[in-house]
Amino acid sequence: MDDDSLIDDGPPPGPDQRAERTLGALVCVVVGLVLAMFVFVFHEAWPSFAHNGLHWFGTGGSVDNQIDAIYTSGDNAARAIYTFHAWPLIWSTILITGGAAIVAFVCSLFVAVFIVEFAPDWLRAALQPVVRLLAMVPSVVYGLLGVVVLVPFINNDLISEHAKASVTPIITLDGYSLLAAVVILALMISPLMIAIFVNGLRAVPRGWLEGSLALGVNPWRTMWKVGVRTARPALIAGTVIATARGLGEAVMLEMISGSVGFAPNPADGLVFIYEPSRPLAAAIIANIDQLTSPPMRHTLYAMGAVLLFSAALLSFAGWAAKQPLIRYGLVS
Repeated sequence: MDDDSLIDDGPPPGPDQRAERTLGALVCVVVGLVLAMFVFVFHEAWPSFAHNGLHWFGTGGSVDNQIDAIYTSGDNAARAIYTFHAWPLIWSTILITGGAAIVAFVCSLFVAVFIVEFAPDWLRAALQPVVRLLAMVPSVVYGLLGVVVLVPFINNDLISEHAKASVTPIITLDGYSLLAAVVILALMISPLMIAIFVNGLRAVPRGWLEGSLALGVNPWRTMWKVGVRTARPALIAGTVIATARGLGEAVMLEMISGSVGFAPNPADGLVFIYEPSRPLAAAIIANIDQLTSPPMRHTLYAMGAVLLFSAALLSFAGWAAKQPLIRYGLVS
């Protein structure tokens, strides 16, 4: 008898094992695609970073003039220009994304607490589909809302003639501003935050809340001291996801943030919130038709690489913020 026939290979893999292997393979494919994306983007961006070094992130000159020079130099490969100082775009990205995330977090948390704990059943049933609908609205619709409603309101009712005259030699105030970008972006990412916050608050064991109420603590304090604190992992996750979406938002911000690469200066006083502020993502959209120029292509990929790295850093920050909660057994 052949010795090979005596070898028992065991039973064939069951459905659970096949599903596990399939999911494992899909995870490997997704991780591979993400790594490939990082490698490709940073490879294309490297000529711009290599030419400028750390000065790429610094200040100096007009961003718009530098972009024009980079694009036109693509016609002459022997004299390609890569000089670029992206600080105005980076600063605008920080201001817009950070401001919108703060505003959206505060508003979303209050709305989520109201929906979960204090809203009547009929109002809760009406609010939940509305929130989901707002989360699915295309960003260009929010941009159109900003152009038609908010920008004219800021220009006609909030910016005084004195404020316009005070910065006229440097920049024109016309409503396309940091304020408009922050308000519309906050409105755009809030539904996503609310949906995640609501799910997190509902996951809090009801017995914990009822125990606090039984001790005589009022419902408002119970929700904040027990419900919100317990749902901190969901609050962190919702904030990270919504902020990452805001970080990469381009179409809407290109429509309402301003058409120049300008860094709003807080030293200008209150008027700085009315100054135009173009972030990195909007700058990519504004110059996407210039990819035919090799130096411009590398510069645009460099902007994308900064956004990609920032999103990864944001995800890491969310993970780090959860570690103390894991350490003390508040979340697994």
